[in-house]
Amino acid sequence: MATSPPYPAPPGEASGGTLRHAHWWQRPWVRYGALITLLTLSGLVILALVREQTGTQGFLVGLGLAVLPVPLLLAVFRWLDRVEPGPWRNLLFAFAWGACAAALIAIVANSFATRWIATATADPAGADTLGATVIAPVVEETAKAAAVLLVFLFRRRDFTGILDGVVIAGVTATGFAFTENILYLGTAFGTDQLTGGSGVASVTAATFFVRVVMSPFAHPLFTVLTGIGFGMAALSTDRQRLRRVLLPLCGLLLAMGMHALWNGSATLGHFGFFAVYGAFMVPMFGLLTWLVVWTRHRELRTVRVELPAYAVAGWLTPAEPFALGSMRARRLARQYARRYGGKPAARAVAQYEAYATSLAFLRHRGRLGRAGTDFVTRERELLLELWHRRGAARPALDHAARVTAPPVPVAAAPWPAHGAYGPPSPGHPAYGHPAHGQPPYGHPYPAYDPNAYRP
Repeated sequence: MATSPPYPAPPGEASGGTLRHAHWWQRPWVRYGALITLLTLSGLVILALVREQTGTQGFLVGLGLAVLPVPLLLAVFRWLDRVEPGPWRNLLFAFAWGACAAALIAIVANSFATRWIATATADPAGADTLGATVIAPVVEETAKAAAVLLVFLFRRRDFTGILDGVVIAGVTATGFAFTENILYLGTAFGTDQLTGGSGVASVTAATFFVRVVMSPFAHPLFTVLTGIGFGMAALSTDRQRLRRVLLPLCGLLLAMGMHALWNGSATLGHFGFFAVYGAFMVPMFGLLTWLVVWTRHRELRTVRVELPAYAVAGWLTPAEPFALGSMRARRLARQYARRYGGKPAARAVAQYEAYATSLAFLRHRGRLGRAGTDFVTRERELLLELWHRRGAARPALDHAARVTAPPVPVAAAPWPAHGAYGPPSPGHPAYGHPAHGQPPYGHPYPAYDPNAYRP
């Protein structure tokens, strides 16, 4: 299984995780502590509110039913993220924010707004309709978008493109839908307890069918539009400031519009609901699925196109760009390493794959003029991380490349036999910033020992 690379600590955090000259509120442990405290308190409050509305028995029933689609949705978003796996802490934060903070904001704000409208208009039924079709989409999508914004601002190194936005937004929405489903399913169960409903004709069964069976992707579908906006903003240059602001806003407005349309379909009766579901929800789901799968294939193509420059310079072997640009070859490389080197070797290969992918994306952004001022520093960090793991990764990737490569005559083999590779020689110009063309690293690295990792 692919794992995210342990990114080198920023300057000042290498020892003890503290900034030497930073104020106390700028220290990482203070920020992490505040964030964990906020999410924990939000979780406790939302737990109490949901339990108060559903009762203990209804809460347990709702929890048991609401958890069913969660593993599937998380697995889908993690699969999309496997080309360049992001840190688990980002996904954990996104899910916790959606399930706790965003859900709490939505419950409090929606309830307050609906009551205020009902009091002002003396029309409770109209207030409920307005709250569901106007207030709820605005409040909920804004609350979920806050998680994407926080990752975009404070984990910018992990947020490099559309797929990153899709994954963070989707996981956040999955957490939000999980809490919301507990509330709806628990309330439906309480209604059945009062009316004596049971079986297929019960309110609980109908709610489960609509929310878990028919539309488990509804909330992720809405919020993914916001994530795509942030992902497109991440591809913009620092000079395109207006674009970086407008694209996320456009994505958020589209998410609110789709959410409002979905909620409004409930007021159109059964035929209106199914018409909206078939005419808008299913096609939009198919379109977004195609978009993210196409983006995933494009990222793999970027790896295959950008990494050969480092192979020419001697940092990678000729076989590696091909193997790293294929998910099947990556999986075979990890399996090979695990078979002959155990879990540590497999972990090293997975980290090598993640670092190499980050390197390819970094060079791609540099070639397009979208790289930041830390391009050379970041490139050096990634190359050094690859070099430290070459002993386990090179034989495994070489094996995977040979297994997955199309059959060719032996005389035309595209890469030499294992053991023929070496490090860049002291006089060999290593690959540098594509815009400057300067050979930045002239360090003579120790010779590659093919016996360091031999099955």
